[in-house]
Amino acid sequence: MEVRHHNLIEPPGLIGHFLQHPPEDFRAWTLAHGIPAFSATFDLLTTVEPEDRRKLETLPLSSIWRRWLKPYTCFVGATCTEYAPLPDADADAFLRDLLDRALPDHSFVIVKDIPTEATLIGEAAHARSQALMQACDRHGFLLVEGQALAYVPIDFADTEEFLGRMSKARRKDMRRKLKSRDDLVVETITTGDARFFDEATLQRYYALYLEVFAQSEIHFDRLTPSFFRAMLQDAATQGVVFAYHAGDELIGYNLCFVHNGMLLDKYVGFSYPKARDYNLYMVSWFHNLQYALEQGLTHYVAGWTDPEIKRNLGASFTLTRHAVHVRNPVIRSLLKPFKRFFEADASWHQQQAR
Repeated sequence: MEVRHHNLIEPPGLIGHFLQHPPEDFRAWTLAHGIPAFSATFDLLTTVEPEDRRKLETLPLSSIWRRWLKPYTCFVGATCTEYAPLPDADADAFLRDLLDRALPDHSFVIVKDIPTEATLIGEAAHARSQALMQACDRHGFLLVEGQALAYVPIDFADTEEFLGRMSKARRKDMRRKLKSRDDLVVETITTGDARFFDEATLQRYYALYLEVFAQSEIHFDRLTPSFFRAMLQDAATQGVVFAYHAGDELIGYNLCFVHNGMLLDKYVGFSYPKARDYNLYMVSWFHNLQYALEQGLTHYVAGWTDPEIKRNLGASFTLTRHAVHVRNPVIRSLLKPFKRFFEADASWHQQQAR
């Protein structure tokens, strides 16, 4: 009998592509009930604010203890899903099996991105996530506040109404920048289209992804060309690519998926500096909102990165937690006082709520 995976808001086929084509230097595998997992060397300072990272690195003997912050880690979940998929099974039994399998070969075990609200997943999945976090506490996991996932409820009649919710100054700035869309041609292409079987096209799309990856502050999972090929050639996932052309040149794209009544913005590629010259980030944001509106969708889910920019563009946020199990009890005790350094998005979210 097939086991239902809670928290999965993406097409299941994406997980299959992740397992077959994991990011560079990652090993992807499955746990009980087909739950995805992956193994990688993880720099624990990846999501720490740059200023806090510099403070930590000035502490005594940092050259020695800094090595301890790059453990070989087992992650429950996949980098292509917003949340950790969970089985419709007993949480304690699942965690016992996880630790039995993972602890011999991994210094850290992390159940990543456990949702803290029912907003995008529904009440049943939220209850399952709450039960898992309670079980994690019983099994010695440390709960760490995770990242802020941006989303926009499609509760407006048109984008003008959405803009009307902004301050006057912000509306004026956005309208000025959105004028550049008049100089662009936007193509809507579904995954599985014949052009995604052309090698030169695939190379161009991957190269634009790498441009975005190179300028990002967070370098965790570098996706592979084979993963992109699998996604772009798979019609079954109902992916949709919004490709932006200036003249005859492709200067950017968003690879999105329509699933469970939501538009999920998953991967982006930009050509710099032209993407900035045409305000492509903002143009694509409003294009995605318009598409979600026209398709009668309930939400636009915009991902984890750049929360301040997305807040300025009208996004709401829902937070996650990570459950972290540290095999070495000494390191576990040493890390507890520094937990707050790994909770940058939660601190940011609290400041915005004041």
